[in-house]
Parts: sequence; structure tokens; C-alpha cells
Amino acid sequence: MSGGDGTRRVRAGRRTVEVHRPDKVLFPGGGDAKEYTKADLVDYYRAVAPFMLPHLRGRPLMLERHPDGIDGPTFMQKNTPDHYPEWIERVEVAKEGGTVRHTVCDDTATLLYLADQASITLHRWLSRSDSVDHPDRLVFDLDPSGDDFETVREAARLLGELLDELRLPSALMTTGSRGLHVIVPLGGRHDFDEVRAFARDVAGTLADAHPDRLTTAARKKDRGDRLYLDIQRNAYAQTAVAPYTVRPRPGAPVATPIGWDRLDDPELHARRWTVADAVEQARTNPWSGLLSRGRALGPARRRLNALRG
Repeated sequence: MSGGDGTRRVRAGRRTVEVHRPDKVLFPGGGDAKEYTKADLVDYYRAVAPFMLPHLRGRPLMLERHPDGIDGPTFMQKNTPDHYPEWIERVEVAKEGGTVRHTVCDDTATLLYLADQASITLHRWLSRSDSVDHPDRLVFDLDPSGDDFETVREAARLLGELLDELRLPSALMTTGSRGLHVIVPLGGRHDFDEVRAFARDVAGTLADAHPDRLTTAARKKDRGDRLYLDIQRNAYAQTAVAPYTVRPRPGAPVATPIGWDRLDDPELHARRWTVADAVEQARTNPWSGLLSRGRALGPARRRLNALRG
């Protein structure tokens, strides 16, 4: 539905969301990249909502907003503005010296409202609102020194093999930027400090075995041309890009879950899917129940310690 005032009204469940300036270009075209408007962003999020919402529900969000499109200023929004509709969920979480009232996206209407706010990328906590200190996800971010996806592919293969050895299930996701995320589902029994320490030791074990190719050095100047095994997201109040979220890059690439069998696909790269075809990929159910298999880290920690000698 369109309004006479230049707004578009989109039905989402029991609610109708107004999309203001739907023709506003958020992703300018050029080169091989297609142009996409706010209406395109809203249509994508509406279509992908059934696949995306299970990864968002009950989690504090940080919103990456681009009101003037990806070439304009960026706003990283943690606190929910007072003018947001009352039906949008919020959660109050502790921070140093006070609290933050994060937005929580539990339904399609909220997702579309955030798209209308030009929230192009949704970054989610690795824990849920009802247990903010205990993550149910562990994330390794494979971050290459340049835009060389072959190094990412190789690092993912090595990390996947190590996690298999530790008997931990894992899932793979393109970031829509340069790398891949490897995600391990957890049972929520450990706090962030325990999870981060385990992630650090896994990354360290891998980097020690392949010191010419991999590094855990946080400073860029210390990495050289090695791929960085980034475990920094595994901490309280840190976030990771949500599955199926759009990234603010030309062509509107999407952070897209994939199966491990796609790792050898020669066409695979970090920006392989965009708003034009990510829903099609989502329908293949690439993670197929994997993330419901949350594990405790005790047995894996013992196996890792034995490997490290």
C-alpha cells in the first residue's frame, strides 16, 4: 500500500509499518553493483524474516544505521530511542556506570520498522536477554589481511577440522564483507570469560600449528599478511553480525549461512549472496537444526588440553 504523502505501508502480521521515502537510494549502483533503495531493503527483510528471526529473537541488538545511504554517515545505535513504537521489545542491560536499553527484534514488524530507520546491518549479542552473562554462541571471525578469500577458505577448513577433533558442532557463515564466521552452539552454562578463554586457546592452538598463515595478534601491524583468527566478539556487550543481515557495501551483500560442503565451491566468497538471492539460499536450510545442539565446553576443553600437551 502507498500513502499520498510518499510513504508506503507494509503489512506485517497484525501490524502495518510505514516506510518513509521508500525510493531513497541506500546502495548506489556503479560498476557491477546494482542500485538498491530503502523499499528494496524492506522487501528483502520482509522475505527473509522467517529465516532470520530465529537468530534475533530475545537478543539485544546494536543497529548500524545509514540514513543517507552507505556513502553517508554511519550511526551505531545501542540505546532504543524514546520515539520507537511501544510494541517494539526492549531490554535493559548493565554497562559500566549505568544501563543500556537495547532494541530486541522478535517479529517481522520490528524488522521492517528497523529497515525503515535505515538500519542496514543488525549486530546481535551472543547471549539472550534472559541470561545476558551466558552466551549460547561462540564465534570465530576469520579476517584476512587483504581481500584474498582463498586464505579464508583454508583457515575455515583447518578450524573446522580442529573443532571436529574436539567434537564440537560448528556452522559456517559468509560475512558479506571479506571473511567467514565459524559459529559453535553452546548450552549457555558458561559465562563470557570461560567461553572467551576457550576460544582464545582454540585459536592459539591453530595459529601455533600454522604460524606462517594464521595469527591471533590483535594489532594489525603485528599480523603481516597472515589471516587473523579474531575471537574478540566473545565478550559481554560485544556483538556479531546477525545471519541474513545486509552489509553496507556496494551491491547490498548479505551475511549468509552455508553448509560446510559449500566451502569447496569455487564460486564461494564473502559477498557471494546479496539481497537479490540470499532468500533463495536461506530456503535450503543450510544449518538444519545444528544450532539447537548446544554443548558444554568441559569435554572439549579436556580434549584441547590433551592436544596442547
